[in-house]
Amino acid sequence: MNYRYNNLQQNTLNNILLYHYLMSEPHKPHNLEKYSLEDLQNYLNSSKSNTNNKSTNTANKNAPNTGSELSKIPPMSIVKGIYEKQKAIYGVDDRKDLYEVFNERYLKAADSVVALFTIDQITDNGDGTSKLSLDNFGKAYNLCSDEKFRDQPIGAFCSGFLVASDKIATAGHCVMHNGSNDGKKLEDIRFVFGFRMNGPGEPTTIIKNSEIYKGTSILGWEKKDDGADYAVIKLDHQVENHTPVRVRKKEKIEDNASLYVIGCPCGLPMKFADGAEVRDNDPPTHMVCNLDTYGGNSGSPVFLDEIDDNESPLVEGILVRGERDFKTVGNCDVSLVCPTTGCRGEDVTRTTIFAHLIDKE
Repeated sequence: MNYRYNNLQQNTLNNILLYHYLMSEPHKPHNLEKYSLEDLQNYLNSSKSNTNNKSTNTANKNAPNTGSELSKIPPMSIVKGIYEKQKAIYGVDDRKDLYEVFNERYLKAADSVVALFTIDQITDNGDGTSKLSLDNFGKAYNLCSDEKFRDQPIGAFCSGFLVASDKIATAGHCVMHNGSNDGKKLEDIRFVFGFRMNGPGEPTTIIKNSEIYKGTSILGWEKKDDGADYAVIKLDHQVENHTPVRVRKKEKIEDNASLYVIGCPCGLPMKFADGAEVRDNDPPTHMVCNLDTYGGNSGSPVFLDEIDDNESPLVEGILVRGERDFKTVGNCDVSLVCPTTGCRGEDVTRTTIFAHLIDKE
């Protein structure tokens, strides 16, 4: 995507050209996972202003030092890192907290979803529960006063979902594997059920230890910038109080099919968003949809919005890539809102790519 580094606004023609460049040109992998989206954007803001010898009103005081590791990475690789972290809102913002959702089929689907936290964000209370270390969404992202969910906490770095009694699926770039520079080390990740809002101003901050799981091995993993992006993780023991979801194992979803997604946008407590559909069903490894998602939704299950309530929820894919999250308005940020058929869309890795791993021991 094309970013004007002084104000982060789009230019449609340049977006198209840069998107094709990013998808076609090889880039040496760099360890950008430890940097937040804001860090990368601020660094490029600072770098560009220094190169042009121009002053800027952008708040670059938070940018990483230009003598740091980022200065050794080609700018286009940093742009690509930003591109991979970003998601957007399409049409009307359909995101809801789970306490606002009453459809039992949707709630059953949400019961399978986990939030990915790092081990240092979880403190054992010694009484069978643990406390989550969380930040404030509005402050962390410098959000404008009317931005949705700005007063809620954030903490999760990715999402995932239960595909078997002892297996979790998520995005490949969320988990480090075979020397990749992407994601967190498996031993440092905890898969947490129940990270949600229980009512207005009532986030879950204390989790039962029985709802927190470790991964023991990666059964399958792939991450391609223009293709499949998934990881299937074997857990340290079986999950007894949550039901695995069905996944499509063959053929394709129908063109223009209705979808919904459940996950942790920007690390927020779990959100439900429906009203989406398939926009491009041609790529063999993924589909492009107009889902309302953000960074942190990576790894979220994307469900077929079926009419038959007797069927258990069916996952069509994993949310992995998309449009940028926010744009700057004045001295704060707001969600980037795209037309339903506009912007680039959100990429969803098809479950048929990894379904064979679900029954693997």
